[in-house]
Amino acid sequence: MPSLKRILILGPESTGKSTLAEDLASYFGEPWVPEFAREYLEDLGREYRYEDMLVIGKGQVSLEDEMAEKAKKYLFCDTDLRVIHIWSEHRFGKTDPWVMDQIKSRKYDLILLTDTDLPWTPDPQREYPELKMRNYFLDLYTKLAEKSGFPFMVISGNRKSREYTAIQVINSIGKERV
Repeated sequence: MPSLKRILILGPESTGKSTLAEDLASYFGEPWVPEFAREYLEDLGREYRYEDMLVIGKGQVSLEDEMAEKAKKYLFCDTDLRVIHIWSEHRFGKTDPWVMDQIKSRKYDLILLTDTDLPWTPDPQREYPELKMRNYFLDLYTKLAEKSGFPFMVISGNRKSREYTAIQVINSIGKERV
């Protein structure tokens, strides 16, 4: 039986990560892992603090592991601890060591890095609508993807184009190591 392939969808705010994760999960008939931070922050009732980053990180890992139990061939992850790391460094100048250890130990078969070519969609949890800042974060995520050693691809274009490209790439890795 082939092992579960974890597909990480990574990128700046408002670049279609959740939409792509949901579309791919629907296409392949597999589960997707939503962004734990979204619900956590909606229920928080205050500005998030450094201590919340670890809670969010542990919640994301727990949710990913829970959804992996339900997956057969693929698990689509709408973000991972790299997002916690980037935001923690940006906002607080530091990252909890547990988050960094988990980044090193958790493995993905592919990273789909979402480009900033989609228009900004306002959302109360999003902080940087300026293209300059979105590209700044894209550069940080690209460096982390390169450093990870996992295969990665930048996904651009409209919703259908992104889905089509991602499906082609996923199908190609699905044929490897069978």
